[in-house]
Amino acid sequence: MFARLVYESFRRQKRRKLMAGVAITLGVGVATAMIAVATDIGDKISRELRTYGANLVVTPQEDTLDLEIGGVNLRPPSDGAYLNESDLPQIRGMFWRNNIVGFAPMLPVNAVLGSSSVTVLGTYIARPVQYGKESFTTGVRTTHPWWKVQGAWPADDSQDVLLGERLAEKLGRKPGDEITFGGRAHRISGILSTGTAEDNAVVAPLPVAQQVLGKPGAVRRVYVSAMTKPEDELARRDPRTMNPEMFDRWYCSPYVQSIAYQLQEAIPHSHAEQIRQVAQNEGTVLARIQGLMLLITIAALLASALAVSAAMATAIFERRREVGLMKALGAGKASVAAIFFSEATLLALVGGVVGFLGGSLLARQIGRAIFHSQITIQPVLFPIILGVAVLVTVAGSSAAIRKAIQLDPVFALRGEA
Repeated sequence: MFARLVYESFRRQKRRKLMAGVAITLGVGVATAMIAVATDIGDKISRELRTYGANLVVTPQEDTLDLEIGGVNLRPPSDGAYLNESDLPQIRGMFWRNNIVGFAPMLPVNAVLGSSSVTVLGTYIARPVQYGKESFTTGVRTTHPWWKVQGAWPADDSQDVLLGERLAEKLGRKPGDEITFGGRAHRISGILSTGTAEDNAVVAPLPVAQQVLGKPGAVRRVYVSAMTKPEDELARRDPRTMNPEMFDRWYCSPYVQSIAYQLQEAIPHSHAEQIRQVAQNEGTVLARIQGLMLLITIAALLASALAVSAAMATAIFERRREVGLMKALGAGKASVAAIFFSEATLLALVGGVVGFLGGSLLARQIGRAIFHSQITIQPVLFPIILGVAVLVTVAGSSAAIRKAIQLDPVFALRGEA
């Protein structure tokens, strides 16, 4: 009898049930898409944000030493402190090596160009680097993607250089011309535009700057672009104050601080720190995007609950005589509530399954359209979504069901309720 009552309810109130089912499906579909994207979005957004440049810088450890006497800084000029280029491939041996998008060593040196002194900035352009059996390419074309070149990029094993656009305008030079510094002639392969100090400098392959300096293998600093997760309370802790268990959890999390710590382990006599403005802005962007997705999810589920509530209230009002008859025949409040809650749960399960499938397709479409990659739908999300669908439907129906079980059968049968 119980199953027949539920069945007849769906058969006789198809439109009402369809409206409630559509509301559940839409709400659950949006929630599925937002949750799926939010749980798979961290690495994708972090990789997109890496187009804004490096978020870590590695310098010689000597740069962190302070020597002050009487308020006067007596630390010697840092030009004498260098990292060893041969240590850089070890970056690919650290724990979070797969999170390293790229790195670019920098070596600024002064050189005489004509009658004036200019800065020659040596770096990797797009240089193949070998670590063990692994080979990868890195350089400023990865870590500084906003650098624009009119002409061609120089090869890392050549003597060609890039001339900053303001310096090129000052000297009246163009791609294909030659300039002489450090006792050698260098062909200008392209004009570099960065919007920063490099526009007034010569950018060359790292060996060229090392030749001018007379120190093969010298590197002044290394810019590292790494995918990281936003800071939380654990990330802000000083690792020196952590117990072993907490330190392992911190070390094995891709915080910008833990990656900096591992960079210091990989490169001897170095100090690594985050480029704070970049790292903090990334965390802010990630937090805001995830907050927006949470807000959209809550709004969709709330709208779904309100639509279900309206549909159920109308359906129960149309069935008030039926409720009155059941109560007149001896049905208790629990029995009446069980029928309506069963209908709501069945609606929730059907709408939840359809909404999950639709939301999964929507999440994949969002991934292709925005991130040009596939959003992975975790299997554990399915039971969670079904649970959310049931919870939202029951919550939206509870007010109408509460009124139904409080109906006086006498007034209900007379149509006065």
